[in-house]
This record gives sequence, structure tokens and C-alpha cells, in this order.
Amino acid sequence: MSAIHLHFDVPGDDFTRAGEASGSTKKRLKALGYDSDAIRRVAIAMYEAEINMVIHANGGYCDVDVYPDRVEILLADDGPGIEDIDKAMQEGYSTAPDNVRSLGFGAGMGLPNIKKYSDEMRIDTKLGIGTKLYLTIKVH
Repeated sequence: MSAIHLHFDVPGDDFTRAGEASGSTKKRLKALGYDSDAIRRVAIAMYEAEINMVIHANGGYCDVDVYPDRVEILLADDGPGIEDIDKAMQEGYSTAPDNVRSLGFGAGMGLPNIKKYSDEMRIDTKLGIGTKLYLTIKVH
């Protein structure tokens, strides 16, 4: 099987649509017969990243490449960038505003959960320019 490429736009400031990319990818992986644990890991990592893009970057896009042995994901935005990646990787650290926290988001678990559910994670961020998050999740 050659790679299957999926592309999604992630709308900004719309929590009702956050998760569309991860949900669609989850359905596609199920239809292709991928292992349920791998599907769960992909869905969680993507959803956390989508929420981060809605909260912090006014949206962006997501490209997913599905291979027989792995799923590679690029999530990119034109947001403010991540000022301190080490702090952002700490569980509980959040820069989400109060209005977002009042909706139940912004608990500071996004990047730690993305790392937990991914086999490989790389962050390229530039202040004032945006962030690109590269994920690889191996499927067994």
C-alpha cells in the first residue's frame, strides 16, 4: 500500500469544530483496518494538537500521511509561537486565558499528552511566526 495523504484545515476560535481532523482520521484508520490502540493514540495526539491550535494560534492546518507501519502528522499554524518549549512540556503549565479555562480547556496537558501518545515528536517554533509540530505514531 502506498501512503494515503489527508489534509485538514483547523479553524481558529471554534471549539465546536476542534477535533474534526482527528475524528475524520480516526474513521479513516478504522476503515483501513488499523489496530485500535494505534487509532486511539493518533486520535488523542491529533485532538490535543488541534485544541492547542484553536486556543493559542487561531487555527492552522493538519497533514496526515498514513503508511502501513506508521502515521506521520504535521500540524502547522501562524500563531505567536511557543516562548518556552521546556515549560510548555511540563504537565499543568498553561498560557490559556481564563475564558478558555472556563470552557474546560487549557489544563496544561496538551503537549505532554501529545508526547505520551506519539512515538516521535518534534516542535519547530518561531516567535511571531508560528509553530510546526511533527508526529510519528507507529502502528503494529
